[in-house]
Amino acid sequence: MRAVVLHSHGGPEVLTIEDVADPIAGPDEVVVRIAATALNRADLLQRMGAYPDPRGLSPEIPGLEFAGTVESVGQRARMWKVGDRVMGIEAGGGYAQRIATHERQLLAVPAGIDLIDAAAIPEVFLTAWDALVLQGGLTSGRWALVHAGASGVGTAAIQIAKAIGARVAVTVSAGKATLCHELGADLVLQRSPHTWLADATAAVPAGFDVVLDVIGGEEVDRNLQAVALKGTIVQVGLMGGGRTPVNVGLLLAKRVRWVGTTLRTRPIEEKVAVTRRFAAEMLPLFDSGALRPVIDRRFPLDQIGEAHRVMESNANAGKIVVTVP
Repeated sequence: MRAVVLHSHGGPEVLTIEDVADPIAGPDEVVVRIAATALNRADLLQRMGAYPDPRGLSPEIPGLEFAGTVESVGQRARMWKVGDRVMGIEAGGGYAQRIATHERQLLAVPAGIDLIDAAAIPEVFLTAWDALVLQGGLTSGRWALVHAGASGVGTAAIQIAKAIGARVAVTVSAGKATLCHELGADLVLQRSPHTWLADATAAVPAGFDVVLDVIGGEEVDRNLQAVALKGTIVQVGLMGGGRTPVNVGLLLAKRVRWVGTTLRTRPIEEKVAVTRRFAAEMLPLFDSGALRPVIDRRFPLDQIGEAHRVMESNANAGKIVVTVP
């Protein structure tokens, strides 16, 4: 099969497409013929050598999510049959024509969603739902603050918050506010070159019950100022850097829960548990129209380097999908 392979790390030029061996389904696995994958910030970090696939497989194939059709099933696999439309997450391997994955990590593609577009769902919706609801405890009527509201995780988080009856504020960079308003954000705050904190505190003086932060860096201390008493900050990413001065006194005084989380490095049992619960509680909302993938643009697999350049320049609002021939 054809796949994007990393033989070295660096800029987009290190992404090479070549022939590799087809995957074989283990007893509890299925092989999916991939129709499309989608980009995530973790892919850029992996390309640069900063966030390797924790499984240490060779060859090194990036890609955390995919959508396609079941091509074969392992001897103990019972959930899916050949031809089923599925989508899912993996620790890597999505930039390829085929992938083998545990059957319980797969989700059915909703009937009203195009198979290509479905590739924009698994990673960001699972991440946002897990961070906001499972770990953050967001419920109806409470306030969430989501950084990078026009990112893949951000656009998913806005929709999830509104679907469960919560209120949501987002921070965005210049030119990306309109999309967030259209998705239902109650409050849109400009990040750069402005500081969002004063506007956020004026609008929500009691503070935010849950903060979903993919940025880190200088936003960390602002999060502590903006979060509510006994609120929760869920740290999902560090686009702005991992080291910064922090007012620990606020952490104590407000009795804040500060949760660090990733999906990629969790044991298979935890990933399966999150996926199955998402399938039961959130997947039906795609059929009702309450949730939808937000796609900025699409690239074919042979333009994977250009797709990375677009994400690196922060030009996208929503997901970048990569079609697999």
